[in-house]
This record gives sequence, C-alpha cells and structure tokens, in this order.
Amino acid sequence: MEKSELVKKSINGDVQAFERLVKDESEKLYKTAILYVRNKEDALDILQESIYKAFISMNQLKQPEYFNTWLTRILIHTSYDFLRKRKKIVLDENVMHEVSEVNDQDIEGRIDLLNAVTKLNKNYQTVIILFYYHDLPINQIAETMGTPQNTVKTYLRRAKMELKNLIEGVRNCEKRAFR
Repeated sequence: MEKSELVKKSINGDVQAFERLVKDESEKLYKTAILYVRNKEDALDILQESIYKAFISMNQLKQPEYFNTWLTRILIHTSYDFLRKRKKIVLDENVMHEVSEVNDQDIEGRIDLLNAVTKLNKNYQTVIILFYYHDLPINQIAETMGTPQNTVKTYLRRAKMELKNLIEGVRNCEKRAFR
C-alpha cells in the first residue's frame, strides 16, 4: 500500500495504517531523539510520547504528503520539552553505536562533534541534525522548522562556523593539557 494512502487512512482513524507508518519511521525518529537527549531510555520515552501525540492529533494533519515532516516536528518539540523539564543532557558513550556506525580510529572526534552539537542553540542544533544525520534537503528542513529556506541556509552556515570554533577550542585545550 502506498504511503499517501496509509496517511489518509490514518487521518480517518485506521489504527493499523498509523502503526505501519510509525513503524517505517521509528528508527529514524529514535536516532533523532538520541541526538537530542543522549540517553537511550529517555529517547525511547520521547519516541513513545511523540507517537502518542501524533496519534491523538492525526486528524489535524492537513497535507498527507508532509506526514514525515509533521511527525519529525512533533518529536523535536517533544525532545525540547523533555530537556527543558529535566534540564539535563547526559553523554552516554553508547550513543555512538546507537546513532551510526562508529569508526574506532576517530571516536574522540565523533564525541567532540556530538558534544559541540549539544552546545549549539536549538535552531542550529535542529538544522545540523536534520541536514547531516537525516540527509534532509533544505526545503524539507524549512518545512519541518516552519522557517523560510534562506533562514535554514543561514542557520546551517552559522552552525557549521560555530561547530568549527567549538571543536577547535576543545582541541586547543587538549593540546595545552598534554604539554
């Protein structure tokens, strides 16, 4: 069955169609939640809460072709709500295995990068995650964030500059520590 047909059925209350849609997106959503909260148990809680929110508001989805964007937006907002409530970010060393294949030679670089991403403001963080971890094009990121495409491009450019500065700062501190 085609995805758009499943979305339309879900909007009309078909629970099995909704389950199939969510099942197809759950791994990507889980990885996104891990990038925000850095803890697999919290990421699972956020995923569950996001799916619940999507299920109860499914009839509010106006454009079925934007289901993935809509669901990702719910997950991002749920992640930020969670972080605001808990006011914590936990670095779980296993996060590297959860998010993607890890190159053992560059694990320190990946940890530095993930730590730097968590220090970005929320717009920059969201753009980096959606662009690099989800490979979404600028227009889809703009739709997900509810901002113009040029704003997304600006966020992406500024986020990359800030990440570069943060990572260079960490490496400079490490060099001084080992002298």
